[in-house]
Amino acid sequence: MRPYAAACDENREPILAVLKPLLHESEAVLEIGSGTGQHAVYFGEQLPHLTWQTSDQLDYHAGIRAWLQSAQLPNVYPPLLLDVRQTEWPKLQVDAVFSANTLHIMSESAVQACVAGVGGVLPTGGLFIVYGPFNYGGQFTSASNARFDQWLKQRDPDSGIRNFEDLHGLAIKAGMELQADYEMPVNNRLLVWRKIATNT
Repeated sequence: MRPYAAACDENREPILAVLKPLLHESEAVLEIGSGTGQHAVYFGEQLPHLTWQTSDQLDYHAGIRAWLQSAQLPNVYPPLLLDVRQTEWPKLQVDAVFSANTLHIMSESAVQACVAGVGGVLPTGGLFIVYGPFNYGGQFTSASNARFDQWLKQRDPDSGIRNFEDLHGLAIKAGMELQADYEMPVNNRLLVWRKIATNT
C-alpha cells in the first residue's frame, strides 16, 4: 500500500505553477522531507528536465519507494537518509532545494539546522523554495492557521507555524537573500531564497 496525503493532491498544481518558471533553468533539485513521495512523482513527471532527489528520515523511505516504483520515472531518485539535524549532509550537486509542509512539524532547533544545511548544499545562485503556512510579525494570517498551530502544539509542543522574519534571518545567516514570497491557496505561502554568498 502506498501512503497517501490528500494535501499533496490539493496543492500540487498551484505549487507547480510557481515552480515551472522558477526552475526552468535548473537541472537538479533536492527535496527535503519527501513524505509520501507524491510530490516527487508529480513534479518529476511534470518537470522532466530536472532530476529530483528525494530524501527523508528512514521511517518514510518505504512509502516513497512505493510511489517511485509505481511511477518508474528515470529522473526521480530513491530517497536519501536525511535528518536535517545531522552534522554531515549528503554531498550533492543540486541547484535548488524544495520542501513542502515541513518546517511547522520540526522543532525550532531543527528549523535552524535545516536552513543552515541548505545554505551549505546550495551553490551561488541556487534556490531554496519552501511551501507552507507562515506567520508575519508574529501574527497568524488566518483563524484556520491559528487553529492548525494549536493542533500542532498539542501533538508536539516544539512544533508550530514559523515566523517569516525568523526564517528570513536564518536564510541571511546562511548566505541567502529573499527572491519572492508567493501567496498560495488555503492561507499558505511559497517562499524563495537565492544563495548569494558563503555562509557566515
